[in-house]
Amino acid sequence: MIALDQRGQLSTAHVRLAAAALGRSPRTVWRWLAQARTPGQAEPGARARFTVTPEVRRQLVLWGGNASAVHRELLQQSQADPRLPAVPSLATVQRALRRDLTPGDRAGLAHGEAARRAFDVFGQRPTEHRNAAWEGDHKCVPVQVSVEGEHVRPWVTWFIDCATKVITGVAVTPHAPSSDAVLAALRTALDRAEPFGPAGGLPDLIRVDRGKDFLCTAVTSALGAFAVPVIDLPAYTPHLKGTIEALNDAVEEMLFVSMPRYVHQQTLPGGRTADPDAPALAFEAFVELLLKWVDWWNTEHLPRALNGRTPIEAWRADPTPLHDISAAQLARFGLTDDGRTRKITTQGVRWRNRHYIAPWMVGRAGVRVVTRHLPHHGTSIEVFGLDGVHLGTAVLAEAASKEQVREVRNARKAKERQLRADMKAAAKLRRERFKAATTAAPPERLGALTEAEAEAELSGWATSGRRQANPGYIPHQPVPDGWAHPVPPGTGGPDPDNPKENA
Repeated sequence: MIALDQRGQLSTAHVRLAAAALGRSPRTVWRWLAQARTPGQAEPGARARFTVTPEVRRQLVLWGGNASAVHRELLQQSQADPRLPAVPSLATVQRALRRDLTPGDRAGLAHGEAARRAFDVFGQRPTEHRNAAWEGDHKCVPVQVSVEGEHVRPWVTWFIDCATKVITGVAVTPHAPSSDAVLAALRTALDRAEPFGPAGGLPDLIRVDRGKDFLCTAVTSALGAFAVPVIDLPAYTPHLKGTIEALNDAVEEMLFVSMPRYVHQQTLPGGRTADPDAPALAFEAFVELLLKWVDWWNTEHLPRALNGRTPIEAWRADPTPLHDISAAQLARFGLTDDGRTRKITTQGVRWRNRHYIAPWMVGRAGVRVVTRHLPHHGTSIEVFGLDGVHLGTAVLAEAASKEQVREVRNARKAKERQLRADMKAAAKLRRERFKAATTAAPPERLGALTEAEAEAELSGWATSGRRQANPGYIPHQPVPDGWAHPVPPGTGGPDPDNPKENA
């Protein structure tokens, strides 16, 4: 329109057409043209208005996102320094904050990074096959349970398959977990037996956060032996392992919130709960409830991403081949040793100046063995022979329960009974018994064979032996009467005068 006006070709029809397209009146378009004739452009000039500056952002952080407090601070600064521009009204400042800052920026300046991330956009990894990737994490349970008379908050360490949402392994500790909890959960995850089977096997990779217990030498070397890499994600990036984070949120909303002494339950005025003296669950009862929930998750829960299937149904429907671990390899998984050989004594196996006993050690004193153990787990060890065969588990003698001590005692008794039975059987072989005699005759042993019985038994044995040695053997038959018999040497040849006899 400016070009038409400069050439003198602008008409009212042109103005009305532009006004109809812009939704404005022709008078407004004529005013715009009058303003544009001097600078030569149709865009309106920039108006001076209040904008959010870095100083305003810092004030928002200082006052926790309170716009009124920031406005008062700006007024005080303007009054103290006349050279500063005039401060607009509070409504103008609030409009500027809504215009220049995104909802995520406003939430972050007021409440921090976690609040800002709630407004971010995250992509999703493409759906893969089972065991393509696992994710592992620790979860501090927001429930107080009773452990030896004290109230503690246990920790859950678990792994989940990203494709099928199957929980493959779980370990629970009444304290902050370490590498032994990770190895225990991994052992149950790799084993395809109950209670988490048939899910399990070797994954292609495992994603974890930057936890030192997940990245310790014991864990990385145990998985490295099976060529399973551990992907170390950047710190404070829960969106990079969204499957396990969603599981952490789900178990709290579906299970923990209903348990007694849930730490995030509703409170009364003063911060008190409705039942502050509620009895706490015993640790073993809590573990039982958690494992039941895990079984429900795997066999009955219907996640939205699985299109009406349970995680275990999605696992079984996946045709991807699995890679299992043998029982011998699983027995050594995650175990460390000092490279020394030890000897089983009458007190058991001595390791770290303490003795370990087991029922299978009975009768093995003097045998040299190799011991392996889980890190930070000194109550039991795994014992192997020098040939690598897993002999069994041994428990700390001082900490052995009454049942474990009873098993060792019973094993000794069983060995004693077996030896006594063998000795009695041998004594019977030494004892010779004779028939009672009523006449003067040599003594005759009981059970002795007669001459005819012995010959019959020997002949039968010889016949059966030949038949077994040569199954195709055909016994000789009598010579027919018309056959010529061979003449023994020295008895003379055939008689030519008697041809009938020679025949």
